[in-house]
Amino acid sequence: MESLYELWGKRNPEWEKKYQNSIIEVLSDYGKGTSQYLDVRGKTFGAGYEVFIIAFFIGLYFDKRRPLTIDKSKKKTLGQAIMYWGNIENRIGRTSYSIIREYIFAALVARTDFDFIALDKGNKTSRNAVDALMETMEQYANYGFYYMEEKLQDDPNFFFKDTAFLRIFLSFLEPQAPEPEADSDDDEPDPLE
Repeated sequence: MESLYELWGKRNPEWEKKYQNSIIEVLSDYGKGTSQYLDVRGKTFGAGYEVFIIAFFIGLYFDKRRPLTIDKSKKKTLGQAIMYWGNIENRIGRTSYSIIREYIFAALVARTDFDFIALDKGNKTSRNAVDALMETMEQYANYGFYYMEEKLQDDPNFFFKDTAFLRIFLSFLEPQAPEPEADSDDDEPDPLE
């Protein structure tokens, strides 16, 4: 029997087509494969799934999700199952980074609202679990794409600076201002009597 990780790895996440021209093709050689001409064409990433991974982690670390459109005609897949992501090694001097799939999977298990005990008891199917994991993954990535699109609208060169992604991910380490407490009518101390 295949593990949940293996079943998840066979899937190919969906994303909204509207990000193809504005994000994925701008930042990667989507549809062309990785080659030695990456820098010549001014691309930050090789394969389209690399942009998807970045978008996923942006959504994850901001802890924000955006549901995908329900219109199937406005969604697309990357054309490569997750189990193949990051396997390019010894091509143009790259190193395999397949461990990232394990990090993504672990994050999805931690952040997906799914009853894994019910799965273990046989009350839910592996298909139910993988569908829930994929939905979480796609929603985090969808928020990441939205965020990236906003950044590019504000500054078309934002992601073409050497430290652009580093600055985004370092911002997650900065202390966040505490949420202000809700106002109440009882802000004044009780008078002494």
